[in-house]
Amino acid sequence: MSLSSYRMHRIYLAATMGYGLGSEDPEELAYYNKIRKEMDDMKMDSVKKGIPLNWDTPYGMDQ
Repeated sequence: MSLSSYRMHRIYLAATMGYGLGSEDPEELAYYNKIRKEMDDMKMDSVKKGIPLNWDTPYGMDQ
């Protein structure tokens, strides 16, 4: 049995808000853990902001 879109949304909200799931259904737990893992992975990635500065411009490009 697959999860309904309503139930997936409720699980997503619980995972993103940091709430516990409160369910023992293995399918719901798997989806909850998947969302939590994706969020943890995003926290570990560095965010690159701005324009990268490259001071090693080839000769002639700066003229």
